[in-house]
Amino acid sequence: MLGFMSMTASAAPFVETDWKVTGYVGEAWFATPSEIIGKHQYFLDGSAGGVFYSCDYAGQSYFYTRYTPEEFLANKEFVLFNDDGIELGDGQIYVHRISCNGKEEATRRVIYPFVTQDDSNKAYVLFEGAIYILEH
Repeated sequence: MLGFMSMTASAAPFVETDWKVTGYVGEAWFATPSEIIGKHQYFLDGSAGGVFYSCDYAGQSYFYTRYTPEEFLANKEFVLFNDDGIELGDGQIYVHRISCNGKEEATRRVIYPFVTQDDSNKAYVLFEGAIYILEH
């Protein structure tokens, strides 16, 4: 099921908060995990900043697709999330595509997939081959 996320922090597919990178699973291709773990990523009212993505009130938008855990893990696009280090519960999973139009072409950005789940304080970001674990 597809949907657009509202900009309120109380929305079910919660994104807008300060997230701290607490670990990773998989193989980091071009990134150095020790330089990412402990850093933050935040989203708030059309602004974002952090280790993975930034947008300075320049047309940020949220879009998500909702999955059951079984649908999510069966999707070939998310095969890397079948790692034992990923702790998914029974709640709905939201795969977010967050984009920034940018004030000019050079500042356009996208973060995808940014994965959250109902009843969880964790999020997951696929970045340079590894899946980074974030907590709020």
